[in-house]
Amino acid sequence: MTSNAVIQMKNVGKSFGTFQALKGINLEVAKGERIVVCGPSGSGKSTMIRCINRLEKHDEGKIIIDGKELTDQVDDINAVRREVGMVFQSFNLFPHMTILKNLMLAQRLVRKTSKAEARDTAMQLLERVKIPEQADKYPIQLSGGQQQRVAIARTLCMKPKIILFDEPTSALDPEMINEVLEVMTDLARYGMTMICVTHEMGFARSVADRVIFMDAGEIVEEAEPKAFFSNPKNDRTKKFLSQILSH
Repeated sequence: MTSNAVIQMKNVGKSFGTFQALKGINLEVAKGERIVVCGPSGSGKSTMIRCINRLEKHDEGKIIIDGKELTDQVDDINAVRREVGMVFQSFNLFPHMTILKNLMLAQRLVRKTSKAEARDTAMQLLERVKIPEQADKYPIQLSGGQQQRVAIARTLCMKPKIILFDEPTSALDPEMINEVLEVMTDLARYGMTMICVTHEMGFARSVADRVIFMDAGEIVEEAEPKAFFSNPKNDRTKKFLSQILSH
């Protein structure tokens, strides 16, 4: 184990019936490292990060988060989830609650934070994602890009050590994508450990420490961005990049 690895996956496998979604995944992520995961649909990208915070249960191998192995024990799962935030394609905001209350809820229920402290934290993070003026509105009153920024702020409210992003811009209109990527880039500057599943290759070039390419449930290639884009080694990587960069 690398001394500063906060995520370790050792020979991790995951199947859905007869379909093997993950095959022998080995990955270490250092504290503060920013990883972008790309690959074609069905390659196992989302399944891999969903296994990291136990939204999916892995069948084989080991997953160790910040020194704690993910097992079937509820205490282990809850301990890991307190440290690992996740941002999804869909925003999953409660429609009947204001933006402020959406951000306060988990702080109050999970972290047992006082109402005043939860409110202060929520407002600070709405400032950070540049929409403090939306605090008293309801999700339906916000654009998709604004809702995704709220979802990121809500994740940050829990003070996670790691944030997983599962294609956070794929449900957005093109003009809204950049505002979400700007927030994610800002997070990267703060030194947050991040794994981001995305097809936004500009983001990968400018923010990632490492880019990982997956296909058919395997990590096929990984490299720092310059080498990944200018000199991919695997034929599957070359084909994927030629398709995605030509659009």
